[in-house]
Amino acid sequence: MTFVRSVRLTAPAPGDVRSGYPWELPAVAQLADGIELHPKVTYLIGENGSGKSTLLEAIAIAAGMNPEGGSSNFAVPTDESGRVLDAYAFSRRGTRAALADAIQLVRGGRRPKTDFFLRAESLFVAATYLEQLPREYGDPLAPYGGTSLHEQSHGESFLAILINRFGPDGFYLLDEPEAALSTQNCLTCLRRIHELVTEGAQFVISTHSPIVLAYPDAAIFRCTDTGLEPIAYEDAEPVRLTKGFLDARERFLARLLSDT
Repeated sequence: MTFVRSVRLTAPAPGDVRSGYPWELPAVAQLADGIELHPKVTYLIGENGSGKSTLLEAIAIAAGMNPEGGSSNFAVPTDESGRVLDAYAFSRRGTRAALADAIQLVRGGRRPKTDFFLRAESLFVAATYLEQLPREYGDPLAPYGGTSLHEQSHGESFLAILINRFGPDGFYLLDEPEAALSTQNCLTCLRRIHELVTEGAQFVISTHSPIVLAYPDAAIFRCTDTGLEPIAYEDAEPVRLTKGFLDARERFLARLLSDT
């Protein structure tokens, strides 16, 4: 059984105006009909601005996770009076909060033991948050390998979270992990995804990488100008374009760099 079976939009309440961004995105509009998530790995692909990261963030918020990344335990650090302690503190609500409020997650028959929304673009913020946590109950960095994420490269810190913090029976969202990883470490990421899936984890991943996208027997949805389209791995643009380039690099470059 799975943690989240499907994602769909609720019907708008009276007076609820759903216009402009992000409602104008076809991928968002199609959620009115809902999409079924794979019990193991679901991918969202598409061009920049097509809505894949928007959807992923909204799912994260709806699942109780922070829009800037992190687990459902990540909160805004405050002092005793409730004053926010740092300008980089996490926000409970993001720019897509209205979409998250309108999303219904149809739950499966079990609850995850842990969760995490891992975003390459906001990893610095997550690292800062962890270092600000009080240590009276132990080292907050221990579940992340015990080393400050700021003292590691972007890719190293990303893998430290994936390898050390992620565990069995978790619900995990990854937003374009290849932005932080080398080609070799994209393979490491794929291997770690497989290890966790065999231990009962469920993933939803936004990616442009044909390597990260390659998990077998996964569901792939392409965000297009008409909505969300199920697509086979071999037909996905990251795969077709990369394969076409590698198979005929000189001809590809000749056309791409032609002045005419």
